[in-house]
Amino acid sequence: MTRMGSPRFEQYANKYETAILERDAQGILEVRLHTDGGPLVWSEPAHRELSALWSDIADDYDNRVVILTGTGDSFCERVGAFAPTARGWDKIYWEGKRLLRRLLEIEVPIIAAVNGPARVHAELALLSDIVLCAEHVVFQDSPHRLSGAVPGDGVHIVWPELLGANRGRYFLLTGQELSAQEALELGVVGEVLPNAELLPRAHELAEDLAVLDTVTLRYTRECLTMRWRRLLDHDLGYGLLLEGAAAGERFRTAGGSVDRP
Repeated sequence: MTRMGSPRFEQYANKYETAILERDAQGILEVRLHTDGGPLVWSEPAHRELSALWSDIADDYDNRVVILTGTGDSFCERVGAFAPTARGWDKIYWEGKRLLRRLLEIEVPIIAAVNGPARVHAELALLSDIVLCAEHVVFQDSPHRLSGAVPGDGVHIVWPELLGANRGRYFLLTGQELSAQEALELGVVGEVLPNAELLPRAHELAEDLAVLDTVTLRYTRECLTMRWRRLLDHDLGYGLLLEGAAAGERFRTAGGSVDRP
């Protein structure tokens, strides 16, 4: 992919520790999440940076289609631990609201290419307009049920909406794993592909979209994300507060750190 710059793009192209950005002449922007060149490990830098990255992408009118993918053999890996002080959770609450809301403020189509197991923050990919995944992908919400945490950081909205209310709650409460084929059958993803074909297919779809005029692309994204924005505006902040309250109690009774959301 040839990197095409512009004064606006160059301001943020190398700004982020957790994402590699490349854009071609059609305005197709590939965003590859990573940690030190390998799979993204969820951490304070990722939580802090990504909402700002979404804003930079949204503010650049030359971006016409976005491809979101990971690095290596997984989409996103296990979180780190932290001590949930009141001030520390306020930071997570402040960033957490923006993490998903600003993703939806990107006013052009997003294609997710889920390159490997997505056990942590799979919702970042699932809020895309087209979701592709490799054959070996497994979806799970591991940071919450398996760590004894309240699933209030957006997964309580995204998974019941995608799977249906009862199936979504089952998924979150049991730590269920969904294979790529199960995700396809349940409507979570649009296509399942061999890993070598994943990114080429994402670019093929992006090129098909890029022939449309910019206003059509932007207004289509707006139209297709209205419901998601309403759901997040209504339920995300309160969910994060509930998760924080429970994390504080777990920390108090356990006398140690808890997993980062």
